[in-house]
Amino acid sequence: MANTQAMCSQFKVDLMNGLHAFGSSVVRGATTKDNFKAALYLVSASRGAGDTVYNNTGELLGTGNYTQGGIAVPNTAAPSLSGTTAIWTPSGSLSWPNLTSSGAFDAVLIYNDTSTTKLAVSVHTFGSQSVTSGTFTLTMPTNDASNALIRFA
Repeated sequence: MANTQAMCSQFKVDLMNGLHAFGSSVVRGATTKDNFKAALYLVSASRGAGDTVYNNTGELLGTGNYTQGGIAVPNTAAPSLSGTTAIWTPSGSLSWPNLTSSGAFDAVLIYNDTSTTKLAVSVHTFGSQSVTSGTFTLTMPTNDASNALIRFA
């Protein structure tokens, strides 16, 4: 089965339950924003809307300067509104320097690393990549109602 780009269905419920905090103005027990990570997945993986938590099934192997579990997502930009659409985009690109991938990959899972169960947020797909001793970078889109990485209209 192929990877499918999607907002994780359980993430929508988790938001309503207050389990994620992308910004620091939260109203819950902890008043700090959560830390998020990005992990890369092989073309043969089956990541998508059904993901509920991070797991390494189908993730690139922890070789070639890649660490399973992924990298920290730059998160200095708080969620905001663009018109009537709630938006959030990482504050910088996601980059894996000097990467040699363990196979072709085409998806990244964003997940909440602060959560004890590593709650899944979203899966984003791109053209199949295979990197040998190079830098792989995912450039983030413009943070507006039409392009933000995460949008709720």
